[in-house]
Amino acid sequence: MTTTTPPVTLDDVQDAATRLKGVAHRTPVLRSRTLDALVGAEVFLKCENFQRVGAFKFRGAYNAASRLTPAQLARGIAAYSSGNHAQAVALAARELGTTAVIVMPEDAPPSKRAATEGYGAEIVTYDRYTGDRVAIAEALAAERGLALIPPYEHPHVMAGQGTAALELLEETGELGALLTPVGGGGLMAGSATAAKGLHPGIRMVGVEPEAGDDTKRSLEAGRRVSIPVPKTIADGQALHTPGELTFSVNRRLVDEIVLVSDDEIREAMRFAFERLKTVVEPSGATPLAALLSGRVSGLPDRIGVIVSGGNVDAERFARLCAGGV
Repeated sequence: MTTTTPPVTLDDVQDAATRLKGVAHRTPVLRSRTLDALVGAEVFLKCENFQRVGAFKFRGAYNAASRLTPAQLARGIAAYSSGNHAQAVALAARELGTTAVIVMPEDAPPSKRAATEGYGAEIVTYDRYTGDRVAIAEALAAERGLALIPPYEHPHVMAGQGTAALELLEETGELGALLTPVGGGGLMAGSATAAKGLHPGIRMVGVEPEAGDDTKRSLEAGRRVSIPVPKTIADGQALHTPGELTFSVNRRLVDEIVLVSDDEIREAMRFAFERLKTVVEPSGATPLAALLSGRVSGLPDRIGVIVSGGNVDAERFARLCAGGV
């Protein structure tokens, strides 16, 4: 019999949690009676918008970067990202006393680019609709001798991201379902590994924007499917295909993918601001949007939600909540 070792295990996530202790924030879990009443269940929101750099990405970036050798750290780190992973790698590099070069799309939110530069990173831009960010970053890393830390396609990144779900379950106990945004799939892969490792019966629900349904199509096809680069307000989920490693995990552990519209995302952002008094970026709001819009059927009594980030500047936040882009 041939067995395949998964790229990330519960032990890996627990090891990452130990490594991140005292470095990453243990983010709060918010509750809302109004939300519970609207959904018809107890909802527990793991608020990674309060994480360092304003998103869950710091967990995976630091877990991966902290495992580099002294020689690798001396040469520096490269990454590619539309914003949150960029900031995370930049901060991880600063924390570890090294430098970072980040490949970012030209149309990345200005606030995310400014924050990345504020952590000391060098930015190299490209056109997301015509350029290949992976090829650009790999060539740059090879030319300069940098260690490349991708945003999701890396076992240590996935393990680090899974620590958010690990913390949530430590605080809440067993949950019937866990809703997580899905972009490249790293947060879901880590979360599903942690959650199913602790509670095999938990229902793992991924949420994508309607325009960016590459993971849903891939799971239905049983193989990775590519779509045109989606145009959605959820810029952190504007990918054309799932990662190879992440998909190998998610095809085993994810129970379903649901889709939400940009208008439903806007409404979730407004709800979080007005009723929960917290700012959530579009990608971070997709699981809340799925709950508020009734996109998930047969809900259990207790539901966890990973609110993945809150990196949106005030001007864009106001524009989005008013129905713009």
